[in-house]
Amino acid sequence: MNRAAVLSEALPYIRQFSKKTIVVKYGGAAMTDEKLKDAVISDIVLLSLASIRVAVVHGGGPEINELLSKTGKVPKFIDGLRYTDEETMDIVQMVLAGKIGKDLAALVHKHGGKAVSFCGVDGAMLTAKKMQGKADYGLVGEITHVDPSLINVALDNGYIPIISTIAAGDASMYNINADTAAGEIAAALGAEKLILLTDVAGILTDPSDEKTLVGKIALSEVPLYIKSGAVSGGMIPKIECCVNTIRRGVKSAHILDGRRPHSLLEEMLTDGGVGTMII
Repeated sequence: MNRAAVLSEALPYIRQFSKKTIVVKYGGAAMTDEKLKDAVISDIVLLSLASIRVAVVHGGGPEINELLSKTGKVPKFIDGLRYTDEETMDIVQMVLAGKIGKDLAALVHKHGGKAVSFCGVDGAMLTAKKMQGKADYGLVGEITHVDPSLINVALDNGYIPIISTIAAGDASMYNINADTAAGEIAAALGAEKLILLTDVAGILTDPSDEKTLVGKIALSEVPLYIKSGAVSGGMIPKIECCVNTIRRGVKSAHILDGRRPHSLLEEMLTDGGVGTMII
C-alpha cells in the first residue's frame, strides 16, 4: 500500500513535467560516493523514461585534484575558483570531457537509459571569454553565448545529454564554473527547472540545524536571507545562479542535498519535496 501511495502521489507530477526540460547540475559527494552516484543516475533515468527531458551538467573537482596530485601539481584556488594554467586546462579537459563524461554515460546505459557525452566545445555549445576579476584566474572563462542545438537534438531523440563545462574561446578553451554553466544552459533551453545537487540540505535559517530547512523562497526574499546570514559563503554564488536563471525565464530553481539517496525524485515527484525551491 505504501508503494501504491508513492506511485499515486508521483503521477500528477509525471503528467505535469512530461515533455518539459529540466537541467540537473551534478556534483559534490553524489559524484564521489558510488552508492549515491548509482542512486542519482537511476533517478535521472527514471525521469527520462517518464518522458521528462533531463540534461545533466557535471563538475569533477575531486577527480581533477587527484590527477593534478599524481602529476606533482598542487591545486590552486583564488576566490573559490580553480586557477587554470595551460597544464591544468589539459587535465581539466581529460577528466571532465574524457573520463567523467564517459563514465556517467556508461552508468546511464547500465540503468537502461540512453546518454551521450558532450563538452561545451562540441557544436560551439558554450562560447566564453577570459574571466576578468580582482585577480588573474588563468584560463577560467565566463560564458558569452550558449547554442543549445546539440542538446536539443539529443533530447528530441530520447538521449540524456551529459555536459562537461569546457567552453571555446577566441584564443583557447576555458574552464567554466559548473553551477554557472548549468544556469546558462537551463536559460538557453527554456527549461522548466534548474536543480543544483550540493552537499547541504538546502537553505537553512540556522546553518547548524537541518530542521530549519526553508522549503520555498521567492526571488524578493533572497536578499533578506543573505542579509540574515542564512545564505553565506559558497551558498551565495549558488543562490545567485538560481536567481539569474529564474530572471531569464526558468520557472523554478532547486538546491538539493545530493548526499541524500533519491533526493531528486523526492523533490520532483512528491508533495513535500526535500530541498529549497526558489520561484
